Amino acid sequence: MEAPPGTTNGEVSLDELRLAARNHGLPLEALRHDLTPAGLHYLLIHFDIPVVDAASWRLEIGGAVARPLSLTLDDLRARPAESRVVTLECAGNGRARLEPRPISQPWLTEAVGCAEWTGVPLRALLDEAGVADDAVELVFRGLDRGIEGGVEQDYERSLTVAEARSDDALLAYAMNGAPLLPQHGFPLRLVIAGWYGMAHVKWLDAITAVTEPFDGYQQTTGYRMYSIDGVPGEPITRIMPRSLMVPPGIPEFMTRQRFVDGSCVLEGRAWSGWAPIASVEVSVDGGESWAPAALEPPRSPRGWSRWTFPWDDPAPGEHVLSSRATDATGRTQPLETPWNIKGYSNNAVERIPVTVR
Repeated sequence: MEAPPGTTNGEVSLDELRLAARNHGLPLEALRHDLTPAGLHYLLIHFDIPVVDAASWRLEIGGAVARPLSLTLDDLRARPAESRVVTLECAGNGRARLEPRPISQPWLTEAVGCAEWTGVPLRALLDEAGVADDAVELVFRGLDRGIEGGVEQDYERSLTVAEARSDDALLAYAMNGAPLLPQHGFPLRLVIAGWYGMAHVKWLDAITAVTEPFDGYQQTTGYRMYSIDGVPGEPITRIMPRSLMVPPGIPEFMTRQRFVDGSCVLEGRAWSGWAPIASVEVSVDGGESWAPAALEPPRSPRGWSRWTFPWDDPAPGEHVLSSRATDATGRTQPLETPWNIKGYSNNAVERIPVTVR
């Protein structure tokens, strides 16, 4: 396929390498952790990490509300708190495996993490502010500012009033029991469970109720499916089902090719933003045949699920290992996903080359 504008059939560029150095994925061996340590959780940062003075910072809730609020971090911490285990994944996870490759952050499959987020349920603050009956969306603004698509902008995204009032929406000031790190959105971020990472606005400083749908760049242009001709399609919303395996054995440094000595237990994690995981299957022959894995219940309805699979007496030689997840709605991972120009939602099953010695 000839590379359309914004894509390439060539090598990773210096610009992409610069992005890859700023943003990092989860080392797949860290899938062993029920909760991803903050330093191992994936990061995607659009612009610069802002330096925020917690003493002067305020969260402003305004627009179409009866009672505008201006809240300090201490104000938020003084309110009843909730903690929720939530799996986050970048919408572009898997982008670098497409051909032609969309030119952007070159994710393979590691743009994911699962953490416990603590903060204030968003619904409680919206009730306190009194969102107007004619409000249709809430716009969330972060303190990071830059240029994308030729548009200078604050990073902003919106949710419908119903989505913002759901049990999935949390204003988080802590991650895994500790204050947010600067790169994870200190002092406050939105967590909207089940949605791809672009919706979880970091460095949050304003929530504005609006009476018309928000048309900012990140909402209407940035995160959409586009055809090969550049025609905008459906917006990106919830996470498609995916399973990833802890790479077995030991790696070769440069290639990460795996080497295994005899029988072992394969393990991994599976998740979906639509519904709990119903089943995981494993293939040890490049997808020619599949067998069910043992699936453990998640720690949280929005957390990931651990699975295991005994690989007994594998024959010496080359193998390709894969896993695939199916959620309770019946959505399942495909062997291949339809190509799209931005490389979003590529949840094709993984393929891990392994040498049995």
